[in-house]
Amino acid sequence: MEIDDEAKELVREIGSAINESVENSTKVAEAIERLREAGYEMELTLRLEIGLRPHAGDEDSESEAANLNLTEEDLQVLQRMKIRIDPEV
Repeated sequence: MEIDDEAKELVREIGSAINESVENSTKVAEAIERLREAGYEMELTLRLEIGLRPHAGDEDSESEAANLNLTEEDLQVLQRMKIRIDPEV
């Protein structure tokens, strides 16, 4: 599915907002500090895939559906960030 430039920019904004949330999270910073105090350095990689599809009322509603593949770790991180994933959508 092709998305327009406006949608692409909105997706970039979502990614930036999530990245800033993680970077500015005191809980994340505290957890990283506790790891350092325990003698470990942490490398954090979050993989974000955003899938888009038209609203059900749009003319292309039968086009390909978006898939979001998350690991259990991904879900735990999102849950701690108070981001809810609805698998039914």
